[in-house]
Amino acid sequence: MDNSGKEKEAMALVAEADKKMKSSQSFFGAMFGGSSKTEEACDMYVRAANMYKMAKNWCAAGNAFSQAAHLHLQMQSKHDAATNFIDAGNAFKKADPQEAINCLNRAIEIYTDMGRFTIAAKHHITIAEIYETEMVDIDKAIAHYEQAADYYKGEESTSSANKCLLKVATYAAQLEQYPKAIEIYEQVGTHAMDSTLLKYSAKDHFFKAALCHFCVDMLNAKLAVQKYEEMFPAFSDSRECKLLKKLLDAYEEQNVEAYTDSTVKRGTAPSSCLLDLSMHVMKGFVFTKDRILLHLLHMSSWSSGLLVLVKEFDTISRLDQWLTTMLLRIKKTIQDDESDLR
Repeated sequence: MDNSGKEKEAMALVAEADKKMKSSQSFFGAMFGGSSKTEEACDMYVRAANMYKMAKNWCAAGNAFSQAAHLHLQMQSKHDAATNFIDAGNAFKKADPQEAINCLNRAIEIYTDMGRFTIAAKHHITIAEIYETEMVDIDKAIAHYEQAADYYKGEESTSSANKCLLKVATYAAQLEQYPKAIEIYEQVGTHAMDSTLLKYSAKDHFFKAALCHFCVDMLNAKLAVQKYEEMFPAFSDSRECKLLKKLLDAYEEQNVEAYTDSTVKRGTAPSSCLLDLSMHVMKGFVFTKDRILLHLLHMSSWSSGLLVLVKEFDTISRLDQWLTTMLLRIKKTIQDDESDLR
């Protein structure tokens, strides 16, 4: 569909809006109907922005929405200004991520000034997602998820806050900020185990916390597993806890082959490509199940007991990037310790 006509119409509206703004700023214009002309110009910018959207001219749409937002601020219409900044941000997301972030931040400033912290938190999440996917700046993504979590906590939206914190924990672990990740997983797990609706997810949070402990020190992991069993007895019978104990046994025996057996169906790679795969996962490349399994074909000497356990685990809980990265690091730790003993 040819939308060139819409774009021309939008350009005409912007020109007319600019003209109205210039006349409203003159001495006589300010005396006679300056406010109404500003409102009319504001409406024209919004109409032009929507026409630019139809023509898929996202930058022009974002600029028009942004101009409308600034006019609303002049008229002390904070809510309308914030709405237009959000509209501008959504348009810029498709063409200029940094400008989208700038517009969303302006909206957040307005919402926090108005005490609308839940809405501000929502837009912090949007900015975090832009940093994740478009800008690939994980540190800034973490900062915005943390800010969103703080705002949700202040508004007693614990569930929403925990979702943000779990994103922080995921990235903190990948960046080897294990104490930070452990604190969050334990905090969210403790909250979940006390909730009838969320109780089932507690074991997963404690499982991830234990894996982070494992990356720091095997004794830490062992003590953590014992603590989680005492705190949450149901954890003892979970597949996650059984797998952790098998991995701990393999570690204590300094048996890399046993560890490989326990994680083979979870997607870890052989030692020859261990670091290479870990680096690719860290850089954000998506590894499909089949690609990871290609690496597994090089492995041998699988322990039948451990393999059965992990096969059952993998059937229910499929491999993801985060778990792959953590298991790769744990296996590397076992290999390093085994080399030191030699």
